[in-house]
Amino acid sequence: MSSLLKGGRLGSVRKDVIDFTSSLQSDKRLLRFVVSINKAHVVMMMEQKIVDGSTGTKLLQALNELDKGMRTRPGIEDIHLAIEEEVTKRAGSEVGGNLHIGKSRNDQVSTAIRMALRENLIDLVLLITQLQETLVKIATKNLKTVIPGFTHLQPAQPVTFAHYLLSYNDMLERSLNRLQEDFQRVDLCPMGAGALATSSFPLARERVAALLGFNGILENSIDAVGSRDFILETLADLTMIAVDVSRLTEDLIVWGSPDFGIIEFPDDFSSTSSIMPQKKNPDVLEVIRARMSHVIGNFMTAVTIMKSLPSSYNMDMQEVTPCLWEALQDISSSLSILSKFTLCLKVNKDVYNKPFLSFSTSTELVNMLTRKYGVPFRTAHKIVGAMTRCLIDNGLNLSNVTSELIQTAAKDLGVPSLDVKTEDIHQSVDPLKFVEAHNVRGGPSPVEVRRMIQARKAGTAVSKKWANDKKSRLAGANENLQATVKESLTHSGGPANSKKSERK
Repeated sequence: MSSLLKGGRLGSVRKDVIDFTSSLQSDKRLLRFVVSINKAHVVMMMEQKIVDGSTGTKLLQALNELDKGMRTRPGIEDIHLAIEEEVTKRAGSEVGGNLHIGKSRNDQVSTAIRMALRENLIDLVLLITQLQETLVKIATKNLKTVIPGFTHLQPAQPVTFAHYLLSYNDMLERSLNRLQEDFQRVDLCPMGAGALATSSFPLARERVAALLGFNGILENSIDAVGSRDFILETLADLTMIAVDVSRLTEDLIVWGSPDFGIIEFPDDFSSTSSIMPQKKNPDVLEVIRARMSHVIGNFMTAVTIMKSLPSSYNMDMQEVTPCLWEALQDISSSLSILSKFTLCLKVNKDVYNKPFLSFSTSTELVNMLTRKYGVPFRTAHKIVGAMTRCLIDNGLNLSNVTSELIQTAAKDLGVPSLDVKTEDIHQSVDPLKFVEAHNVRGGPSPVEVRRMIQARKAGTAVSKKWANDKKSRLAGANENLQATVKESLTHSGGPANSKKSERK
C-alpha cells in the first residue's frame, strides 16, 4: 500500500489484496503521460496562485527528474500513487503533499488513457494506410489478372485480382473514417473533474487541456470520470477491422489450398509440417485470424463490464483498459505483418484452366442473348440453365457450347428459332472479355479499376496527412508543455536562476 494513504481512513490493507487490485503492470505504458499531466496541473496551479512559486518549482523539478526514468516498486496500487511517492521523496512531504491538490486519480487516469490512445489511433491510421498502399500496389499489377469471384463459396462470376483487392481497400477506408471520428471524442480532457464533482480550488481546466494538447475539455464532471464510451467506441472500431481482416485472411487461406489453387503462399511467410514434407502451411494468416478473435473478445469483455455499472467511477473500469491495449496490440501487429505478406502474394497463372470455372461466365451468355437476339432475360436465363445442365451431364463445360446446343435448349423451352453466331458465343464465355465488358462504375473492368485506384491513392494520401498533422500537433503540444515548465522554473527561481547565483 502506498505510504501516502497510510494512517488515514484505513489502518492497513493486506499485501495480497493490494497485489490483486493493483493496475501497476498495465499502467506502466501511462507513465510519461501521467508525468505530463502532473506538470500541466502544477503549472496551472502556479498560474492560478493555488500553490506559491517555491512549491511549484520544487514539484516541477521533481517531475523533470522522473523524465529520466523511474522504477516502480511492487506493492503499490497504481502508477499515479507511484509517481506521487517519487515526487514526495524528491521534494519532501511538505512540498510533495501538494501535488494532488484539486485532482483525483479518477480524472487523471481517464486523461492518461486518452493521451495514450490518441497516439495509438494516429499510429493505427498510418498502419491501415500502409496496408491500403500495399493493396493498391498489388492491384496496379493485376488489372487484367482474372480470378473467379464467389458467392456462397461457389464460383459465381469472373473478376480481377485488382478488383478484389480494392474491395478490402474500401472496407479499410471506412474503418479509417470511423477512427478519425473516434479521435475527435477521445481528444477531450477530463482533468479538473476531480473524483466526480470538480474542486473548490480555482482550477483552470481549459489551461490544462491546452497544455496537454487536447482539443477541449469533457465538461460534465460526472461524465468526465465515469464514462468509458471512448474505449468502447475504439474497441467497436477495432472489432470491425478485425472482422474485415479475418475475412481477408480466410479468403487467402482457402484460395491457397490445392482445391482452389488461386494464389501461392510466399515461402518466407509459410511453414511446413514436421512429418509431411509436401506441406506448405499459411501459419501467419491463421495466427492473424485467431488474434482477430481476441480483439472481438476484448470488445465483448469491455462492454459486459460496463453495461451494469452505476454512474461515476467504479474500480471495474480498471479492468476495461487492458482490453483496449491488448486489442490495439493485436490489430497493429497483425496489420503490419499482413502488409508484408500481401506484398509477396502471387496469383497462379492457370487459375481458369479448371473446367468447372468456365460456367462462371454464364450470365454474360444470358446478357448476350437478351442484348443481341431480343430474348427476354428470364427466358434466356432458362435457356442457358438448361444448356448448362446438359453440358454437365455429358462431362462438358461452357467452353464446349455451340450454336446448336443453344438452339436445342431454346426449342425445348418453346423458342422456335434462335440462330446464335459462334463469334458472339466466344466473346461471351471468355473470362477476360467478361470483366472488360463490366465497366459500370465500381465494376471489375481494367479501365474502371484503374480509375478507382487513382481515387483510392488520393484518399489514402488524405488519411496519411490527417495522421501526420495530428502527430505533429501532439508533438508541438508536448514541446510547448516542456517550454512552459522551463519558463515557470526560470521565473520562480528554478535551476536557471540557481546557476546564475552559483556563478556570482
